[in-house]
Amino acid sequence: MRTEINFDGIVGPSHNYAGLSLGNLASTKNFGKTSAPRAAALQGLAKMRANLERGLPQGFFLPLRRPDAAWLAQLGTTVEDAAPTLRANALSASSMWAANAATVSPAADTADGRCHLTVANLVTMPHRSHEWAGTLEQLRIAFANPAHFAVHAPVPAPFGDEGAANHMRLCAGHDAPGIEVFVYGAAGGPYPARQHREASEAVARIHGLSPERTVFARQSDEAIAAGAFHNDVVAVANERVLFTHEQAFAERDALYATLHAKLPEIEIVEVPAAEVSLADAISSYLFNAQLVTLPSGEAALVLPGEARETPSVWRWLQAHVAGNGPIRHLFVHDLRESMANGGGPACLRLRVVADPATIDPRFIATPEKLDRIEALVARLWPEHIAVENLSDPALWTTCIEARVALCSELGLDELA
Repeated sequence: MRTEINFDGIVGPSHNYAGLSLGNLASTKNFGKTSAPRAAALQGLAKMRANLERGLPQGFFLPLRRPDAAWLAQLGTTVEDAAPTLRANALSASSMWAANAATVSPAADTADGRCHLTVANLVTMPHRSHEWAGTLEQLRIAFANPAHFAVHAPVPAPFGDEGAANHMRLCAGHDAPGIEVFVYGAAGGPYPARQHREASEAVARIHGLSPERTVFARQSDEAIAAGAFHNDVVAVANERVLFTHEQAFAERDALYATLHAKLPEIEIVEVPAAEVSLADAISSYLFNAQLVTLPSGEAALVLPGEARETPSVWRWLQAHVAGNGPIRHLFVHDLRESMANGGGPACLRLRVVADPATIDPRFIATPEKLDRIEALVARLWPEHIAVENLSDPALWTTCIEARVALCSELGLDELA
């Protein structure tokens, strides 16, 4: 039976605050602070466990090889000899944000009736531009069944593709045919647009999507300039519900009209700027919550603690739930380590609609498997990393050995 599965990125042992992400305000603000990789990974695993307990199928992806010596070799250097900025890029743990791993089109939407996944090229940011090869390696193992999946290499540069963070899907039910919404951008103030329309159009063609059920929407310049470097910082969709900030889209009214025409049962939940400013929405990651359907059929938001701590955001959420809006439940989690680098609950997961039986079971979470991962993380992940530690060979060895141990623990030695 096909269902939605959230695949979360396990936070890697090299998680640090090197401030590499232009336009990501949290990343810039926390540059130079000391990170806590062990706590970060345990926070993410706690969210996975809670979603499992809520009856939501859960998977995971492993951290990538860090430091990325192969990438540095392509640049004619080594971990030992690289300039500090290059070394920091080679040590980034940003693959933890699995929403950028790929764009996913479920079987119900595609011409050949298979689920299609295109790995994101992430070419705009150097620290993310070398993720795709390691991500593609995992996708081809996890979704290897050719009768059910087609896994594609990235759209070529220079067309920037940031994966599911700029893609939404609206439908009557997860396994019903959907409307796929690709959100692209232009430059927003001093910040680059990371998702190019050409990349979105290429993915739609590669996945065999019907033009009548495909929508291309432009993110507003105001949202990008305010720090919404991905669409999922200002809008998220799940089944019939589109949850969005008033200032998320450049041509809001036209987009809403198009969506209503294609899916008459759509429920658009728009948060007015007069009640929650773009600044508050972005700092709290209100829209980077996971919008999920519980086994009861009710919609819920899985939120970061910062949403509850932002008065305007929590006031709006409480009023919505009290007013019998389509979102019925609010679940709050401590994800401070991820949030401090600019990634909330939705950043940490990639949604795939599929029959779990068709997926390599090594990537599917169970309570027992999470127990084992947590124990390994508590034993091997660094407790803290300061930026100056990135030049320490002992840290590189720790990161390599911890990841190899995780691969072995999960029976995925081919990824070590």
